[in-house]
Amino acid sequence: MTDVMSTQGQFPGASGESERTRRLRGLGLNDPSADEAFDRFAHLAASITRAPIAMVNFINDERQMFRGLYIPPNAADAAENGPSWADRGIAFDLPTREMPLSHGFCPHVVAQRSPLALDDILAYPRFAGNPVVDELGVRAYLGAPLVDDTNTVIGTVCVLDREPRQWGRERLRDIQHLAEALLSEIRLRDNLLAQRQEMFAAFDGSPFPIMLTEGPGQEIRYANAQHADTFGAPSAYGAIGAAYPQLGAAGLERAVVEAFHTARTTVLDNIRVPSVHPDAQRGQQVFSFTCTPLRSALTGRINGVLTVGMDVTAQSRTEEEIGTLAALLVDRLQQSGATTTGRPLVLGEPGPVLPG
Repeated sequence: MTDVMSTQGQFPGASGESERTRRLRGLGLNDPSADEAFDRFAHLAASITRAPIAMVNFINDERQMFRGLYIPPNAADAAENGPSWADRGIAFDLPTREMPLSHGFCPHVVAQRSPLALDDILAYPRFAGNPVVDELGVRAYLGAPLVDDTNTVIGTVCVLDREPRQWGRERLRDIQHLAEALLSEIRLRDNLLAQRQEMFAAFDGSPFPIMLTEGPGQEIRYANAQHADTFGAPSAYGAIGAAYPQLGAAGLERAVVEAFHTARTTVLDNIRVPSVHPDAQRGQQVFSFTCTPLRSALTGRINGVLTVGMDVTAQSRTEEEIGTLAALLVDRLQQSGATTTGRPLVLGEPGPVLPG
């Protein structure tokens, strides 16, 4: 039997990982975190095929990752009939949205680059011994590959049933159409990524410290070269106060969080920050910071804050001037797409990954 586990190492890159894993990493899809857009696709797949379980599954060299997942509500069923198949103690835990490559049939779809319809898995000796049959009670499977614009198979969209069923040509066609629609979503993210890389290249050349933070905790996702030169390399990525204690103590973290939660620009004026350069002529520098909330181009929700700093130690800058600069940067950033998601970025690292 040919599967992902036997083919994943045939074309490894210099780093030893496959092109598929590199693509997933570049798209920001190389982890099992939940993604609202993909969850909607999974729900749609279940509804169209009338299957109880559906997944949008991305597969790297080590595991399967269910970025989209639909399992029907089972609270009533559990009360009447005991725990459902998704709640039973098993070797892996579905709520973590990941699964070993040895389990299930999506790795086969990825390796073969073609759809797979199993009406009754027990009728196929090649698949009947798969762990999901005994451990999860899966008896029917329908899945289609996700082949991106680089001709790389990055995963599948699939549905499962606990009872044998005849999928038929219509359901097979439905799952293929869903795969094509899902690829449009991925293509959009890829295009936004390219635009964002160009934008961050411009930010890296800015003479002003620029920082992008994300989420309710406002963790740092990007800092340009001037930011690192002015305030030093962060001691740890994460919240501003942990990465830059001097900025946290000056109140910048509170200002950024306020901008995120209120969806209004906040300004922190005339903040004295100790210089990170031991040979600096001034022991302290005075900065003004403008923190502007950013909306995701995909959802319209506030999901990040762009912070622009300006050294006002030796010059007079009005709040209006600083706000104008920040507004210009925000406008250019939002035109290029949603705020970044994923690991932090500094000058010289690969471009930002896009939101899920």
